[in-house]
Amino acid sequence: MEQVVVSRLWEITEFGFQPDKLNHYETLFTVGNGYLGTRGTFEEGYDGSIASTLVNGVYDHAPAMLVPELANAPDWIPFAITIDDTPFKLVYPKKDEDLLRPTEGAVFGYERVLDLKRGVLQRSVLFRAASGNVVRLVFERFASLHDIHVLAQRVTITAVDGSPQIAISAGLDGGVMNATADHWVDDPEIFAHDDEVGIGGTTRQSGYALGMAARMNTPIALTAAVEGKRAAYTASFTLQQEVSATFDKIVSIYTSRDTHHNPLDSARAKAHTAAQEGYDALLERHESEWAAYWDSADVEIDGDDDCQRAIRFTTYHVLITAPRHDENISIPAKTLSGFGYKGHIFWDTELFTLPPLTMTLPHIARNLLMYRYHRLEGARHKAQANGYEGAMYPWESTDTGEETTPQWSDPQPDGSKIRIWTGDNEQHISTDIAYAVNQYWRWTGDDEFLIKYGAEIILDTAVFWGSRVEAKNGRYEISQQIGPDEYHENIDNSVFVNRMVAWHLESALNTLDWLKTHAPADAERLIASLGLTAERFHHWRDVIANLFIPFDHDRMIHVQFPGFFDMEYIPVQKYHPRVTSVQAILGHSRSIQTQVIKQADVVALMALLGENIGVPDRRQKMGQVADADVGRVMKNNWDTYFPRCDHGSSLSPAMHAWVAARLGLNDEAYDQFHHAAHIDLLDNKGNVRDGIHAAACGGVWQAAVFGFAGLHLNEAGEPALAPNLPAHWRRLAFTVFFKGEKRRFAVSNSL
Repeated sequence: MEQVVVSRLWEITEFGFQPDKLNHYETLFTVGNGYLGTRGTFEEGYDGSIASTLVNGVYDHAPAMLVPELANAPDWIPFAITIDDTPFKLVYPKKDEDLLRPTEGAVFGYERVLDLKRGVLQRSVLFRAASGNVVRLVFERFASLHDIHVLAQRVTITAVDGSPQIAISAGLDGGVMNATADHWVDDPEIFAHDDEVGIGGTTRQSGYALGMAARMNTPIALTAAVEGKRAAYTASFTLQQEVSATFDKIVSIYTSRDTHHNPLDSARAKAHTAAQEGYDALLERHESEWAAYWDSADVEIDGDDDCQRAIRFTTYHVLITAPRHDENISIPAKTLSGFGYKGHIFWDTELFTLPPLTMTLPHIARNLLMYRYHRLEGARHKAQANGYEGAMYPWESTDTGEETTPQWSDPQPDGSKIRIWTGDNEQHISTDIAYAVNQYWRWTGDDEFLIKYGAEIILDTAVFWGSRVEAKNGRYEISQQIGPDEYHENIDNSVFVNRMVAWHLESALNTLDWLKTHAPADAERLIASLGLTAERFHHWRDVIANLFIPFDHDRMIHVQFPGFFDMEYIPVQKYHPRVTSVQAILGHSRSIQTQVIKQADVVALMALLGENIGVPDRRQKMGQVADADVGRVMKNNWDTYFPRCDHGSSLSPAMHAWVAARLGLNDEAYDQFHHAAHIDLLDNKGNVRDGIHAAACGGVWQAAVFGFAGLHLNEAGEPALAPNLPAHWRRLAFTVFFKGEKRRFAVSNSL
């Protein structure tokens, strides 16, 4: 049956079922609450399905794996149904005569809807058993936003034609595992009583304990039993025509990360009280929390239903992964919707998914920054191990804060492996984190956070950079770096890295000056604990003044790195249509010797610093230039680097949309925005089966608000707009918090 995705402003709707899109839609239909995420797998199961419930922060390092990954929790959604001895499964009639002479079960209608506004997934199926009896099955689930330890599932069976005999089996499955490893010990605690079922287990290496318990609310008589690693309720009954039977399964989950008690005991107690409250009451409180979320986080686009629906979809996926009550977890690059990147934390969080939260839900943004603060020791370990001072954040991190980037890729088709250098040399993440801290403080005015936590991050990562720069040729340089453009590895003097390091050191000095005025005791505390001597400050100022910023004065552009334009030029725009990166077409060894760019690099620098990007004088020192010259340089940068970018990363289109809107390039801005907003919905990268692209989702919000609306802080430090909407957009409206005050903005196109 042909599948159609209908554009509804608050809904992602799927009609029909195509097995080749199974994993794609499982990812799209993930439900979550910041504590965990559950993929949109079917209750009855399906061959090739990737069932997962990932609890944020529960990592494990299996012996056969190079690095740790999020450990798949027991599956809480299994609900098998049999109608007149015909198992319910997604099978369509093969021939016209099957409509009249059924020999097996058949699906005659199917609809699945993710309600973004309510955070509820519902599926309706019209099914005929081999007996000829027809039933309507409605499956509904949500991960409570009101109580993050509660999951709820409702299944309603209605006899449409005939009075079928129904059998159900519903419970918890502890036999699920990750794609490549089983992270749980072999002897889980599993029990089944008539009033509850449960599973308890412990991860093999990290030792996290987990408990999951479920209760069923239904008027139907149930029995419960354990079979292998599964605990399930069963029932058998006759359903009269036009009568419905409803089953509410209420589940709770705890881990040793979030309770000092036995997690299974905590889960059992919570499941008991939640079941007493009942599905409808749980749903009402869940919907109330979502209403509060959307009151702050929604972006309204009038005049483009397609993009309106898409930006709500991308915002939804940021919100269901953002930690509400935990400052020791963050947002994985693939959210909690799949095993991609093993659940690791990258720069994606600080520069892409965190800014929308800073503006709309600042208490959650604070949690994400506290995750980095609590892992300063890991950053210090990495700096020390590499011969540097201060704090050097890992490129990939998990629960420990130590570097978890693998050094080698999985085997290529020819059996070879590619050395992964990002964990060694993609060091700009330390500045990305400092940028996020600074941005959060400027918008929220959270002085307490800066004094107690944020300043230490900014200052100690500045200590790292002060020890990392190299004095060469009468100036400072930074060698062996990987900028955002990861196609070009281990280069010297990345303009993105060098310019952001200068910004970082300036921000560190400004932060310390502020502390000396507003919190002098804390300034002295940090000066003493971090070794911030007068000599160090003098060195930072010298680096700021003399750090090499690659720039071509004849072309009036920033040079991505010296030698970039000596490499082979590839006309990226001619490689269309394509469903893969140009690097994949050219091959790794050739592409790194070309001018093909993976993602926004110089363009990213323009997004982050804007008109403060700076233009060095002919001695390559930062100089003062007219605003017109900065605008000219930014446009020249765009004209130079945009045609060379193949957008091999999902992070790229949104950042290009943001900058294009700022430059007044409306057509390019809209094209990039539309592409970014639909990366997951349309599976533009072909890998959504592995999880949602978190950074792309956060980038879409920034492209709309920072780009099209032009939201910024003016010279007085107040929010201001510089709108430049797509021509067909009638209105763009959004809400942000500024220093504790909720402010609503709306911009319109003049007709």
